[in-house]
Amino acid sequence: MIDDAGKQVGVMATHEALRLAQERNLDLVEVAPNAQPPVCRIIDFGKFMYERTKKEREARKGQKAIEVKELRIRPKTNWYHTGFKLKRVREFLKAGNKIRVRVIFRAREISHINIGREILEKVAVELADAASVEQAPLMDGKSIVMLLAPGAMKGGPEAARAMVKGARVAAPPPQEQTAPSA
Repeated sequence: MIDDAGKQVGVMATHEALRLAQERNLDLVEVAPNAQPPVCRIIDFGKFMYERTKKEREARKGQKAIEVKELRIRPKTNWYHTGFKLKRVREFLKAGNKIRVRVIFRAREISHINIGREILEKVAVELADAASVEQAPLMDGKSIVMLLAPGAMKGGPEAARAMVKGARVAAPPPQEQTAPSA
């Protein structure tokens, strides 16, 4: 057992330890239950919990939550119009955020996945000096998604292009229509 001053009192019976804690208006807390014999400590449990939560709060302050921002592009979007969006993406990357680039297909556009892949390739090459491809393009429903992380791409634009081209993106199979049974 350890007393409130932090000194080791030694091995004693549980009822004696409880009596000692009650005399000092403190709590008896089991610190190491798996030790032989178990280790108990006399402390003010409310104060102990308060200080522990305070330390956890301070630890969380030091951490930076990484946000995932999203850039949405359609296959029909002219490359000129994506220029200002890429400027915003660079700002987000400098702030330490990850970027999810999504090419959204509507209706029959889904049959032209190669256009979406070309757009993602252009984005990856354009941002190779500020971002690295963390997740290669993959189909997500009716869109192709690629994840970029802050930090220059190792190998430069060629490596970014190769990573996007090397990804296997396949169109989802067409929905089969069942004929009504007669």
